[in-house]
Amino acid sequence: MSDILSHTEGGVCTLTLNRLQRKNSLTAAMYAALADALEQARDDAAVRVVVLQGHETVFSAGNDIGDFLATPPTSQDAPVFRFLRAISTFAKPLVASVCGPAVGIGTTLLLHCDLIYAGDNAAFSMPFVNLGLCPEAASSLLAPRLFGHARAAETLLLGEPFMAETALEWGLINRIVPPAQANALAQQQARKLAAKPMASLLETKRLMKQGSGADVAQRMQEESLSFGRMLTEPAAKEAFTAFMQKRLPDFSQL
Repeated sequence: MSDILSHTEGGVCTLTLNRLQRKNSLTAAMYAALADALEQARDDAAVRVVVLQGHETVFSAGNDIGDFLATPPTSQDAPVFRFLRAISTFAKPLVASVCGPAVGIGTTLLLHCDLIYAGDNAAFSMPFVNLGLCPEAASSLLAPRLFGHARAAETLLLGEPFMAETALEWGLINRIVPPAQANALAQQQARKLAAKPMASLLETKRLMKQGSGADVAQRMQEESLSFGRMLTEPAAKEAFTAFMQKRLPDFSQL
């Protein structure tokens, strides 16, 4: 079975992360599939809304480290950057359902969604510094804008996780429900959107995001260049080696 499931019904295209045995950790192939699906949804008049969801126990553990090390993103055409461009420029409404861990890109991709519903077990984290890396998905721009600098600093500099109640308080998510209800609520809200006039939805979203698109694209490019460089530096090598050896990294000399 595919690691990314796609189903369209009633104008709603649902993309499901379906690699539960690996906590929905994302591979290059999964990023490519997500990018393809978003591009197809963008061009398909029958698709009015996209829902992105995981399982009620886990949204995504972030990058699959083994796959990531085997196929690092070395160019702007890398699948992960294709996906980020597709989600950040998607003109139609994007709804997300998040339960359990949402690590790294599992959190940063949400900054590009319009409506987000979370299970009360949701746990968000952006531990890029802990891996010797820097933020991606324009999160270095969007997190401070949304959370405020001090809160963003705790999440990005310290890499500390935050739970659903905090995400609601900070404005990242719309509502908290029991995990078993999150996907159903996202579908319910998506169907409401799909019943509305498409031109009004598109124009309203365009106006809401007007002025930020160029900033987001520029920041994504800056982040991706820094990210690629830092991947080859000693701190990241130590972090990933420690991860594979199941020990704490030692950054004392770095």
